[in-house]
Amino acid sequence: MLTLEHISFDVQDEDGEKGIIKDLSLTLEDNKFIVITGPNGGGKSTLARLIAGVAKPTSGKIYFDGTDITDASITERANMGISFAFQQPVRFKGVQVLDLLRLAAGKMNLSVADACKYLSEVGLCAKDYINREVNASLSGGELKRIEIATVLARGTKLSIFDEPEAGIDLWSFQNLIQVFEKMRNAIHDSSILIISHQERILDIADEIVVIADGEIRRQGPKEEILPELLGTSSAVDVCRNYEGGN
Repeated sequence: MLTLEHISFDVQDEDGEKGIIKDLSLTLEDNKFIVITGPNGGGKSTLARLIAGVAKPTSGKIYFDGTDITDASITERANMGISFAFQQPVRFKGVQVLDLLRLAAGKMNLSVADACKYLSEVGLCAKDYINREVNASLSGGELKRIEIATVLARGTKLSIFDEPEAGIDLWSFQNLIQVFEKMRNAIHDSSILIISHQERILDIADEIVVIADGEIRRQGPKEEILPELLGTSSAVDVCRNYEGGN
């Protein structure tokens, strides 16, 4: 279980100190597929980075399975079972997909058969990718699915994805949805947290959290929150309704 208590995150700009996350408290239960949505600039991605350890909160506490991880590094959190997938996955020139999966699994002796299994689970033909370099020859959609395969290989307890739909085409997005649906159906002693505006991703969620202006505006089961989102032309439109506390 993940618990955030009175988390704030401030930055300095030319006008002085600005609050990006404002005294935010949130509890995310285990075995849930959770989507955080809200208007652009509302603090969603910042919150994801705070949970993953990419950034440190100005104040407040973060607990994971009862352990205070507020000051833990991203590496320490990864060792505890927290993974973080960036909007734009990193490319590694000279590193093959098999090497990346072995690094993610923490097993340099991970068999080719097991590595191929992870690639197959994200809808990639293993023989076409297992020996390819993780470089510019891969499309955005291919890279996203390989990144998800590394998450599966690691077997994390909390998987965080920051706007996974960013920078991929419609075909790749359809494949991505299928991967997330499979992950949702296979959840066991773990949780998935996704930052997204996409209604297709929201529709997979067990729980939806709406964040605007650094604060939680709404939180609840999909059956309660999603009808509000689908009552507008897009999820982005309804998120705008929460700006300024409306």
